Amino acid sequence: MRKTVFIVMAALLLLGMTACGNSMEQQPSQTENIEQEQTVTENTQTEVDTVDDEQRNNLSGTIPDELEYIPDGYRSPSEHPGTLEKLTYKTWESFSYEDHAQELTKEAWVYLPYGYSEEQKYNVFYLSHGGWSNETSLMGTDEATHSFKYVIDHAIEDGKIQPLIIVLPTYNNTSGEDSGNYSLALQLTDQFHNELLNDLVPAVESKYSTYAEDTTSDGLIASSDHRGFGGFSMGSVNIWCTFRYGLGYFRYFMPMSGGPAASVETIEKKGRAKAHIVEVLTEAVHIDYLAYLRKKEISYIFAGKDTLDCWILLEKLYRLFSIERLMIAGGGLMNWSFVQEDLLDELSIVMAPVADGSTRAVSIFEKADFLSARSPAVFKLKEAKTLDGDTLWLRYTRR
Repeated sequence: MRKTVFIVMAALLLLGMTACGNSMEQQPSQTENIEQEQTVTENTQTEVDTVDDEQRNNLSGTIPDELEYIPDGYRSPSEHPGTLEKLTYKTWESFSYEDHAQELTKEAWVYLPYGYSEEQKYNVFYLSHGGWSNETSLMGTDEATHSFKYVIDHAIEDGKIQPLIIVLPTYNNTSGEDSGNYSLALQLTDQFHNELLNDLVPAVESKYSTYAEDTTSDGLIASSDHRGFGGFSMGSVNIWCTFRYGLGYFRYFMPMSGGPAASVETIEKKGRAKAHIVEVLTEAVHIDYLAYLRKKEISYIFAGKDTLDCWILLEKLYRLFSIERLMIAGGGLMNWSFVQEDLLDELSIVMAPVADGSTRAVSIFEKADFLSARSPAVFKLKEAKTLDGDTLWLRYTRR
């Protein structure tokens, strides 16, 4: 039976911060095993009440009535810049963390405000990147600085925020490309609290001048009023996981554009049916990761020995789950993989009238190094429709 595959992409070119590029990587060695679909208990949803004036006064800070625009010139270097330092620390592989089976050496970047002094104590804000990113994505490095670092420099210089230390870690595990795998990133953010609380926070706050009298668990909890954790997109998921596992270590949590997963084996969205996760792997996956998936009762299938084989994937999805119609909403690498194998039936693009001059914007299609070169794919217009906000929906089929 023919499998119908189509891609839906939102070609929104937004002014400001953009996500990093796409990439995929598998991890080392194991043989095939197929798990049956698991049932999960339904989670209830709670509503968050609007904060009224009385509640507002009881909070630790002031909640603005509206967001403030970043002033002109803030994305250029300031006269009094802070510095970025690389911090190297020891931790353990995420999925076998409790066993301390595989030691890892990881890096985080630390922002120190202009005039940093060991004689002064500083608040610390940990800031997590999103998907397809790493510890350098938000502020860059000491040799290749990103504009967000300049924004912080100016805000401190102009007195809009107090001088503080900002720590930029990564939840990437054994590969710098881990965050480019959406399902893997969900699992890693669920595990990152172990590394964060036991290894990274102690490494940071034993080296720099903070309010922590010591870096024992009791010492960090006692100084939690001077510590926050924020993140965007998948970084926001990281925040919610830390909120669940390490509430006592932080006073402030700032999740942005990402909600908590009710359970890691499903994805839930209000008004829609619960969506079950099926992990697609190659046979090169690490045995510890398979053990983790079985522990979490997450279904998985193998589709290829060392690289993903889209034909095998579609055949197994049909045979095991009766899936006849598949929407691909992945990154450029995943989208092009299906085009490369002549498996794409329809291309759906939503275009918004917004321009962005970033050179790091994500592309709709991107060829992986392990794929052979081929001629560009040619499409023909099937339908064009104008949506709200002067947005255009274009549907194409293959020629």
